[in-house]
Amino acid sequence: MASLAGKTLFITGASRGIGLAIAERAARDGANVAIVAKSDVANPRLPGTIHSAAQAVTAAGGQALALKCDIREEDQVRAAVAATVDAFGGIDILVNNASAIWLRGTLDTPMKRFDLMQQVNARGSFLCAQACLPHLLEAPNPHILTLAPPPSLDPKWWGPHTGYTLAKMGMSFVTLGLAAEFGPRGVAVNALWPRTIIATDALNMIPGVDSAGARTPAIMADAAHAVLTRPAAGFSGRFLIDDEVLRDAGVVDLDAYAVDPSKPLYPDLFLD
Repeated sequence: MASLAGKTLFITGASRGIGLAIAERAARDGANVAIVAKSDVANPRLPGTIHSAAQAVTAAGGQALALKCDIREEDQVRAAVAATVDAFGGIDILVNNASAIWLRGTLDTPMKRFDLMQQVNARGSFLCAQACLPHLLEAPNPHILTLAPPPSLDPKWWGPHTGYTLAKMGMSFVTLGLAAEFGPRGVAVNALWPRTIIATDALNMIPGVDSAGARTPAIMADAAHAVLTRPAAGFSGRFLIDDEVLRDAGVVDLDAYAVDPSKPLYPDLFLD
């Protein structure tokens, strides 16, 4: 089986949830992981900090670097990239996992919240890529993996929450652009999105959503691992879905990822 042993991953939003699961999966191979997030003090509503995530990565067998960083701030991102290179000698993989969400209509979306989503989602993904690319271009098998959906102009995904859809599709279009620009230079630039909702602490904060119809973050972690261990050359510009990636990798028992296999799965946004 392909391995991430010795690889260095720069993962945004890695203090909890899907980002942490991807970090721990890489750590089981013996990877180096930069935990990049704002959370350095425990929050009772959203458990997990960069320090607890770093401990989890170390316990799983990897090396960890806890980096407090707001990806809206260019100087903080560039400092975090420099610290990662100083600690591990380079960067092989960027995972753009950090994302802000607000599932409300136009009249119920404060501009402060709108701006936050645009700055974190599309701009943050672009900035992190821009800062990491000089090092990725020197890596033997470089990947950028962004947690973003297949691009869609279907009005049904825009009408209910235009601000969020714009921000999330922004990540998708950044992926398209970077893939066109850097795919020919040997960097695999792709996106990954879950077929179903994923049971995270953030999901529990959304009213009316029952996590019994979700899959665990492990499915995204295993799918990301399958993507990131592939040869980068010629593998770019794809919008991948977690269960399809795993089926292609030979995983047949997807029930193991369900929070409650007896419950019907609830589809995630942006997928028909």
